[in-house]
Amino acid sequence: MDYSTVMFVLLPALFLGILLSFEIGRRLPGRRVEDETDRERVVRNTLESAIYALLGLMIAFTFSGAAARFEERRMLTVQEANAIGTAYLRLDLLPAASQPALRAKFRDYTAARLAVYEVLPDVQASAAQAARAFALQTEIWNDSNAALKEAPSHSTMLLLPALNDMIDITSTRDTMLNAHTPTIVMVSLLLLTAVCAMLAGNGLARRRGGVTLHTLGFAFVLAATLYIIFDLDYPRAGLIQLDFADQALKDLLNSMK
Repeated sequence: MDYSTVMFVLLPALFLGILLSFEIGRRLPGRRVEDETDRERVVRNTLESAIYALLGLMIAFTFSGAAARFEERRMLTVQEANAIGTAYLRLDLLPAASQPALRAKFRDYTAARLAVYEVLPDVQASAAQAARAFALQTEIWNDSNAALKEAPSHSTMLLLPALNDMIDITSTRDTMLNAHTPTIVMVSLLLLTAVCAMLAGNGLARRRGGVTLHTLGFAFVLAATLYIIFDLDYPRAGLIQLDFADQALKDLLNSMK
């Protein structure tokens, strides 16, 4: 099952899982509210409040981390477009005879780098495009160094750093592509969500209540929040996309003559 399929079924699965946890908690034995002493009620409320607060903190921190990584991926896309564009412009420093072939390879390279992320969540297709981009990257570096032998010395000082930046940003973007919330943190968040739902369900049972519109609303809001955290961590697999950031590379590709 690929990432896109997982994200498609994730929201209903989370919603049904929370409702199931409510129902399990409702069926668990517990003392009625009227049978509790004041001390028992205070202790129970304190423990439940602490667990609910921990869930709130876990959601806040994981959401913040996922949102920060999403923003970082967006910024890196723009930075790569700028790095490629700068290196492309500095090809003017090379002898005229060597420029057409290098410009053609730059266009192919930009298209390949754009495709690396556009084809996601197809991991195999993305890896194939990354390999193609790497091969073109090597050719551009070798051809540029060969052409610089016939260019003025200042051309080397201007072109090579730009090519280095263009190459380095690929490693940074590849690292960020695989940067996600640690699995143990996500598992802990899901387990804590289930525990809180069971506690809420058990509380309803003690008060002779059942599943209400408020219960359904809470389950949906909580499931939607968890889904957004997952989606921010895998922005090219679900509803959240980075197409608007890819536009920088598309515009650059269209500007290459």
